[in-house]
Amino acid sequence: MIKNILITGGAGYIGSHVAEVLVKNKKKIFIVDNLSTGFLKLLNKKSNFTNLNILNTSKLKNIIIENKIDTVIHLAASLSIGVGEKYPKLYYKNNVLGTKSLLKACKDSLVKNFIFSSTAAVYKEGPKIVSEKSKVGPKSVYGKTKLFAEKQIILSCKKMKINYGILRYFNVCGASSSGKIGAISKGDHLFKNISIEVMKKKPLISIYGNNYNTPDGTAIRDFIHVSDLADVHYQVLKIISKTKKSKVINCGYSKGLSVRQVVEEFKNQIKRPIRIQIKSRRSGDMEVLISNNKYLKKLINWKPKFDNLKTIVRSCIRWEKRINS
Repeated sequence: MIKNILITGGAGYIGSHVAEVLVKNKKKIFIVDNLSTGFLKLLNKKSNFTNLNILNTSKLKNIIIENKIDTVIHLAASLSIGVGEKYPKLYYKNNVLGTKSLLKACKDSLVKNFIFSSTAAVYKEGPKIVSEKSKVGPKSVYGKTKLFAEKQIILSCKKMKINYGILRYFNVCGASSSGKIGAISKGDHLFKNISIEVMKKKPLISIYGNNYNTPDGTAIRDFIHVSDLADVHYQVLKIISKTKKSKVINCGYSKGLSVRQVVEEFKNQIKRPIRIQIKSRRSGDMEVLISNNKYLKKLINWKPKFDNLKTIVRSCIRWEKRINS
């Protein structure tokens, strides 16, 4: 049974969308977030919120025991590739030690299901399209810490007889069709950064690298709308709970879009020129990365609702207008 769900990082961009899906499905949710990258305005009003750092194992344990938590969705993390290159110790502390602390808090509890937000950054650079069986070998500090966390989860959950679902996100974007939640902080979010700029009279977009071996010279990514991704969390959770079989799953559309294509779509929708400045490539960035999502589609009979660039860009612009009005 899935009744009481703890979401770490539930006041963040993805966490708030996951909470929205779970509340719609009448689940009781408990959120732990230290608000370092989360926001009170994104918190679901039907959730029980505790401002807490997940490194506080004893308080986490109390929340899990007292509220009879049976499912954990672990989203709390440091997640900017660029920042991770500058502060590797911070990323190890938050992503690796934070996950260790959470797993320790799950010991001797009612927790039977554990969903983890991992990343496509765990894959080795080389293949343009990656499946769950592709070689791992992260290029970035962020990817390395997420892979380390994955290994801890697999080891600990097997020992504790907890079903786990490791979701390897590709590039998350968009905002909820409810209009209530979306991205607030900038960071490495291409769609968010462009959305902020297009609200200005003279938008200026930075593109990091235009000499990649791609059709237009800019990096290619597999972008997935955050609402589709949130739904994947719930569908995978139901599957692992029912079958009692753990899974590692790619979460993407199996479609590649270049950075320049994204910029052009924003330009089309705002009907104004966008100035582009080319900057040097960022350390840790891959050239092309697209998901093979056959396993996901087969597992949950997945039919995404928002896998269209126009739809994604429209949702971003609508959200940005709302928070700036």
